[in-house]
Amino acid sequence: MVTVPSNSVDKPEKFNGLNFKRWQQKMLFYLTTLGLARFLTEDAPVATGGEVDAQSFNAVQAWKHSDFLCRNYVLNGLHDALYDVYSKLATAKELWNALDHKYKSEDAGAKKFVVGRFLDFKMVDSKTVLSQVEEMQMIFNEIRDEGMTVSESFQVASIIHLLPPAWKGFKNYLKHKRKEMNLEQLILRLRIEEDNRKNDGKLPIVHGAKANVVEHAKGSKNKNNGKSKLGPKGGVSKTKFNGKCFNCNKNGHKSSDCKA
Repeated sequence: MVTVPSNSVDKPEKFNGLNFKRWQQKMLFYLTTLGLARFLTEDAPVATGGEVDAQSFNAVQAWKHSDFLCRNYVLNGLHDALYDVYSKLATAKELWNALDHKYKSEDAGAKKFVVGRFLDFKMVDSKTVLSQVEEMQMIFNEIRDEGMTVSESFQVASIIHLLPPAWKGFKNYLKHKRKEMNLEQLILRLRIEEDNRKNDGKLPIVHGAKANVVEHAKGSKNKNNGKSKLGPKGGVSKTKFNGKCFNCNKNGHKSSDCKA
């Protein structure tokens, strides 16, 4: 059996009642490197027969010593307030099971909470898209910390689906792309598009809007008093786009107008 030197493995941070599953996995690995993990599940051996011979007695004493070490490694991995609560438990198995029973049920509630945050997440026009993508990535990381799998393709599809109303055209463009993108490629395209919108003056001005809640569009009552701005020949003037097309990497047109 391959063993890992215990001094090459960092001792887990003290458990304070949060992120139990992560702490539990780290502690289990740490105890494994010390050769003590089996005492988390073993009961104390009982000497058989009427008389206890020296060999049986020594085996029981050796087990008790190792269990004592295992139990105290776990206890020393708890913050003081929790240490005081659980130090009364006699064996490593009793201690481990008590922590597991108490905090795994609370972790289940945490899972529901973080999944609910993802399902309720809405991108808004009053914040930059990249800052909201960063918020989504933090939620995805929390979901992973709770032991749930979130594939990269799911993250990409979710971000595209949740792009705000002002990005509707770009969202449809991304949805109909045949070539699959990874997360890094998507973020790069969003960054280029956002820079283009900045240069084109199309990014909205933030006026203390609430983040990530559904926004209702306002009417266009005061927009040029109902009149369009006319160009020199009587047509509607169109501001020239000065940004860069992320499709062909050239200036002067958007990806939606690209002929490359």
